[in-house]
Amino acid sequence: MGLLRGASRWRRPDHLRRPMGQCHLRRAGAVMRLDDLRGRWSVERVIEDHRADLTGRFEGEAIWSPDANGLVQTEVGVLHYGSASPMQATRRYLWRAQGEGIAVFFDDARPFHIVPAPGQEALHDCPPDTYRVRYAFTGLDAFTTVWHVTGPRKHMTLTTRFTCKPA
Repeated sequence: MGLLRGASRWRRPDHLRRPMGQCHLRRAGAVMRLDDLRGRWSVERVIEDHRADLTGRFEGEAIWSPDANGLVQTEVGVLHYGSASPMQATRRYLWRAQGEGIAVFFDDARPFHIVPAPGQEALHDCPPDTYRVRYAFTGLDAFTTVWHVTGPRKHMTLTTRFTCKPA
């Protein structure tokens, strides 16, 4: 396969890139590339609110679609939390190549975090709360994030499994 050098990274020529919907990670445990995420992913999230002693879950879909600067992640699904009625939930993030890594921004372009290398942790400081995340790339078609959120009124763990949905 031919590779081109560009923007301090090796990349595939445009004609060799995967079409939308054919998401896959290069190999288990590998550092993720931005293009690996493109497509549709099922989302299963478990929310453990240790302070309130509540458990919730989110089930839905995440779509990473191209924009002029990278990818837009749009997550849509149903949130079940404690004894509350299920509710529709949506959120968006901007994913951008940054050097050899990936930076994630809120949809208003405020910085969120840098995707950490395997075995490492990333931090989002939002005083008075702290958000820490680890990514686990467990196969060619799945990865997991584990967020630990702490603060004066927060003590939560959010575990999310993303699984590629074939085109």
